[in-house]
Amino acid sequence: MKDNYILSFFSLWILTGLFSCGSNQLIKNGEGSSAFQIQPVIDANFPDPTVVLGHDGYYYVYGTNTEIAGELIHIQAARSKNLKEWDILGDALPEQPNWADKDFWAPHVTYDSLTQTYFLYYSGESVDPALGKCMGVATSKNPAGPFIDKGEPLLCGETFVEIDPMAFDDPVSGNKYLYWGSGHQPIKVQELADNRLDFKAGSRPLSVLHTVQNSDSDNYQKLVEGPWVVYKEGYYYLFYSGDNCCGAYAHYALMVARSKSPTGPFETLAESTGATNSVIMERYGQWIAIGHNSLIQDQSGQDWVAYHGIDTLDRSKGRVMLMDKINWENGWPVIQIEQNFKKQK
Repeated sequence: MKDNYILSFFSLWILTGLFSCGSNQLIKNGEGSSAFQIQPVIDANFPDPTVVLGHDGYYYVYGTNTEIAGELIHIQAARSKNLKEWDILGDALPEQPNWADKDFWAPHVTYDSLTQTYFLYYSGESVDPALGKCMGVATSKNPAGPFIDKGEPLLCGETFVEIDPMAFDDPVSGNKYLYWGSGHQPIKVQELADNRLDFKAGSRPLSVLHTVQNSDSDNYQKLVEGPWVVYKEGYYYLFYSGDNCCGAYAHYALMVARSKSPTGPFETLAESTGATNSVIMERYGQWIAIGHNSLIQDQSGQDWVAYHGIDTLDRSKGRVMLMDKINWENGWPVIQIEQNFKKQK
């Protein structure tokens, strides 16, 4: 493939100190890079990456909260015009919502062309000690933010059951949906109201993918989370991640299921093909605990998956962002892993 048709992501950070809220710094790819992407894409803590294409022609990426140079960033954000040079944008949610005080996780952003508004869905820890994690929604006219929370959560629940929201507009029916879930419970979906700020009146959450409770060492489906849905050639593909994302016993992978309906039932890759599990990507090279993905298509029509992983050569960086091509074979996605890594210092 010619160079100008290959999506190439480069590091946003060489040192974590390059990032500061509102810094508006331009980070360029260093010498010696090729036309292929270099792993990791973001060589710093950038969990749960969501990459979207803005109406302004820029690609935007959003990530879970982190701390940079002693400063808390609620929702990380950056943008690129050519996927080679990135403009660091700082905090997309600088004003903390009144209903949450920490753990601003797993952002997803969608654009409503009718209202010309961007909607940011995310998770946060409730200030109510009787509750656990909640899901919220914030809006902005600018994909870079600042996003302003609507003032109350969409849904709260015990521990971390109600997390990892992903909004999806069904291209067939026009209905708007929100997928979410974790905490050893099923992944769920519920229809959103037209305003995208509430669930549709009379709707209810539907379980679309369940956990699998067994003691097999390769069972990644003991816990399922991080849903991402795409529609392709008559199928709704549900990408999801499972088991333990973090810590000393991190055991995480990316899996897939599909359905003829956005509300299921979803058939996993294992159920369809007889494979031992539904994993389409797990640890490779120096990267472990791979998962929580988003999909983006470049200008040539090539699909890419963005995800996070832990670098075993330097775990102190946290969950860095990686990216690979996705191809489609026999009705299922196949990830093309690029063994093109940054030189270790």
